[in-house]
Amino acid sequence: MRRFLDVNNPVMRVLTMICDLLFLSVLWIVFSLPVITMGAASVALYTSTYRYVRKNEDYLWHSFWTAFRENFMRSTLCWLVALGIFALLILDALVFRTMLLRGEAFGWVYYAVLVLIVLALTWTAYGARFQGTTWDVLRFSFMLFRAHPLKMLIVLAMVLAAIALALTLPAMVAFIPATVFYSASFPIESVFYQHMRPEDRERIQKENEA
Repeated sequence: MRRFLDVNNPVMRVLTMICDLLFLSVLWIVFSLPVITMGAASVALYTSTYRYVRKNEDYLWHSFWTAFRENFMRSTLCWLVALGIFALLILDALVFRTMLLRGEAFGWVYYAVLVLIVLALTWTAYGARFQGTTWDVLRFSFMLFRAHPLKMLIVLAMVLAAIALALTLPAMVAFIPATVFYSASFPIESVFYQHMRPEDRERIQKENEA
């Protein structure tokens, strides 16, 4: 029994990680309720899942709140741009869906628009990782998104799986956000690692070996 309750026990580590992801998902949902703050909340969620859950650095709440506060202005501007893109795509989807139901020739474009919506969601996951000005975040995240199609497809599959799970089991919404960001951090961080300066790659490698 004592061995099972040991915090270094693999089972306890998994349970602890599940609880951390659940708490972070709830934080993300609460901080995203005003909608306009969803960009900053997403950056805070990514930072917390990477630094606290994966790297065991900082404290959970402190990591989330610090990232939210420090990136609020930049992330909000980026999110407003993304929100405009989403609004346009959703409007297009509604129009083409109506055409599809009527049997009109261009109704098939509805499915293409759905793909674009999912691609836009995947792009925002890349944007949540970036630091810098609003323009830098939008430009460089899109460049990396386009330059690594295989990694993009992996993140895309995670987003699609999360959407399908949320539609199938709505109760899982309280757990999905942090789980998706945690899973997506592996391919996204590998992309950033390839484009880092040699000294930064060496520093990260030493940190991982420590």
